[in-house]
Amino acid sequence: MNSGPIGFKGILIIHAPFKSHRLKIVNHNKKRDGSKEKIVKTSGNMSINVQTSEGYLWHTMMARENTKDFLLEALEDLTLDTLEKFKYKLSYIDYDKMANISKYLLKKADNPVKLADCMCDHYGADLAVDVAIYVLERISRRDTAAKLKRETGRDYRMKFREHVQKSYHWIKDMNARIGETVTLNSRYTRLVLVSGHRHEKKKEHEIMAVGRRHAEIMQEQVDSSISISDLFKSDRDRQAPKTVVILGAAGIGKTMTARKILLDWASGGLYKQFDYVFYINCREGNLLKAEGSMADMISKCCPSDNPPLVEILRRPEKLLFVIDGFDELRFSLDRPQSDLCSDPWEMKPVEIILSSLFRKILLPECSLLITTRPAALQKLEQCLVCELSAEILGFSAADKEEYFHKFFENKEEGRKAFQFVKGNEMIFTMCHVPIMCWIVCTVMKQQLESGEDLTQTAKTTTGIYILYVSSLLKSLSGKLKQNLHIILKRLCCLAADGIWQQRVLFEEEAINEFLLNQTDALPLFLNESTFQKGIACGSAYSFVHLSVQEFFASLFYVLKDDGETRDKQEDPKRDVKKLLESYANSRHDFMLTVRFLFGLLNKEQRNALEKETGWKISPEIKEELLMWLQTSKKTALAVDVEKRAVIHDLEACHCLYETQDESFVKTALGYFTGVYLRDINCTQLDQIVLSFCIKKWPKLECLDMGYCSFISEDHEEHLDQRQANLSHL
Repeated sequence: MNSGPIGFKGILIIHAPFKSHRLKIVNHNKKRDGSKEKIVKTSGNMSINVQTSEGYLWHTMMARENTKDFLLEALEDLTLDTLEKFKYKLSYIDYDKMANISKYLLKKADNPVKLADCMCDHYGADLAVDVAIYVLERISRRDTAAKLKRETGRDYRMKFREHVQKSYHWIKDMNARIGETVTLNSRYTRLVLVSGHRHEKKKEHEIMAVGRRHAEIMQEQVDSSISISDLFKSDRDRQAPKTVVILGAAGIGKTMTARKILLDWASGGLYKQFDYVFYINCREGNLLKAEGSMADMISKCCPSDNPPLVEILRRPEKLLFVIDGFDELRFSLDRPQSDLCSDPWEMKPVEIILSSLFRKILLPECSLLITTRPAALQKLEQCLVCELSAEILGFSAADKEEYFHKFFENKEEGRKAFQFVKGNEMIFTMCHVPIMCWIVCTVMKQQLESGEDLTQTAKTTTGIYILYVSSLLKSLSGKLKQNLHIILKRLCCLAADGIWQQRVLFEEEAINEFLLNQTDALPLFLNESTFQKGIACGSAYSFVHLSVQEFFASLFYVLKDDGETRDKQEDPKRDVKKLLESYANSRHDFMLTVRFLFGLLNKEQRNALEKETGWKISPEIKEELLMWLQTSKKTALAVDVEKRAVIHDLEACHCLYETQDESFVKTALGYFTGVYLRDINCTQLDQIVLSFCIKKWPKLECLDMGYCSFISEDHEEHLDQRQANLSHL
């Protein structure tokens, strides 16, 4: 056999159609000329002779020649009149915004051979076939177009797109029962996506902001945001990025975005430059123990047992791999160059295949779209060069409203639920995280469907945050959950330390000090950001929002100490009395941490958290909280000659509401004879909290609320609309 053109030492020969693609080298045959020939067999009915690794490249070149031959055959099927009609249509086609072939060159191409050469020179062989199919269909030669599609694998592309559409059309909620699905497009809501890096101070403000200020910051980000369709756009030098990374906190919508990308591509509305888009779930990749090949990975994404892998792989520049959840990969990607592979048919462990793909050793011309939590950035940078990164920040205020309306099929219920949540500033702020938005909508929908009054049965803020933590923990594998309680305790220490020092960004020294440098668990609740410090770059870590840090800080005071956390237990003080004293005196920023402490007195909430985390939560601070509530100058006020105690801070009622413990509430309020409040605009939530306490009050004698106003739901909606109108002026 001729070994091929000069410069190529081998040739790849396909002996039969293959049904399975697990390749295995079984022996070396010695040829008459003394050279060796690898005989590669699969577990199906295919064998491939690869004399050298260059054989695959030679086969790719030969396949392109075949493409040109198929184009020529299609043109030879046309009559002279039809060929002229084809050339006329070709002269003004403007295919894919490319320049047309000049009429002068088309006139010179007076036979099928010359025209095929002309088209291949202008478009390239593969694109020339796409153009030919397009023109043939428009001159009513659909039979010839269909034949050309079959011969060149274009039919399979359409079949693959249909398969992707069916696979990603439906989604299931975390609590879905059998048969309960929703369409992805009916639930998907636009997320704020920004490219580049933010300044450290801006990041701090974003983490700490609540309510209207947080909404304003998110709107500023919307104004400078980018679209998903922009990710692979060419720059000024007409160079499109080949590796794009999408960053985002846990529960922020990375997987939903990845699925939406596949669905929109399959529908023809996104990334038309790619013939195939393959989805690789990193969590599932951890479960793969046996060796495989890149061809195996691709075949698992395909709708049939016999995909045209050779056809797919010969144009790697037309392939996009969506790698979802890079941070969840549990194996090391820091492999020596000698371990990596460049052959898509070679059998290797999954970590070798992925390392080779990330480092552009394997299929270097393909494109990668990788989603990851920010805390895995360092691991990611070790194995690839990112040309473009973008971060998902979550929902803007308008996006939250859209999500509520999409979630509730009943428009009036959606409007009512949205307005109700807007009354709880903290939960509404955290609803910029899609998983939190889903939790709140799910809970409220169940309440409305059962005929309950939201004002009477609403979940507490503590309850919603416990559901948020629980939902994130469900994504962890069994192995990671083994030491979870230790890691989470250290996280609580870090959170409390930050609250005392008024710090929301933690440098690596702090992470190491609290023994939180385990890369497997770190990304779940902490985000990593990179900031420029002089002429160098440094990393800092943060919770997704200050309120989440405050929730973990409150847990620091109620978790039973088993000696497995920090040695320096006195920093910050574990004594909850010091926290309460500081809050009463000057540290008003401790408000939410204290409110969470009261919420954690609820036995049902404690049990739910203990079940999910393996923690042991102590109710011992109950008496300390009760004593503080009744005697602190923050909450109690002595009036008149009888020195009767009245509550003069509405926050005391919020704390009692969080407990949802009737016995505790009655005991606490038994010390007071009334309420004394001045100049307060009571939101819906304030009214719910006050009503809750009044109903439980053992001996309420006076309710003095001079110069206070009570805002109705309709009035809140009117104020929001007025504010929105003013913002556009």
